[in-house]
Amino acid sequence: MENATPVRQWRVPASLPAAKLAGAVLLVALGLLFADGDPVRLALAALVAAGLVGWAVRDLVAPIRLAVDGSGLTVAHGFAGHRQLPWPAVEAITVDRRPRLGLTTEVLEIDAGESLHLFGRYDLGTSPEEVAATLRAARPGTAS
Repeated sequence: MENATPVRQWRVPASLPAAKLAGAVLLVALGLLFADGDPVRLALAALVAAGLVGWAVRDLVAPIRLAVDGSGLTVAHGFAGHRQLPWPAVEAITVDRRPRLGLTTEVLEIDAGESLHLFGRYDLGTSPEEVAATLRAARPGTAS
């Protein structure tokens, strides 16, 4: 079986957790600079910064969001876990496109019956359309 070695993996770009950590440092600095002795402002800045740090830690601990091999897909699940989806459980692989504020966003949707897994460009490090094409080609029983 091909379970041990994924054929292909998609991960969070390395620059993303760095940007989140830099944003957290910037928020704390701005909180210190503009708090003017107000503990609520400083606490709010620290709380939001802690959220950014937690989000960055997830990217560092579990950077691989999606992998495909001969037996199916491995998707990110929970904070830092992964879940195996065998090919028979995967009902559909689609890309949802929506215009927002003059930009079009794309989200890869993997429908596994009881669960729906969504991945954006920053989860995959590339275009969701490219990933969907790769997944469809890797799926057994489909024409390559």
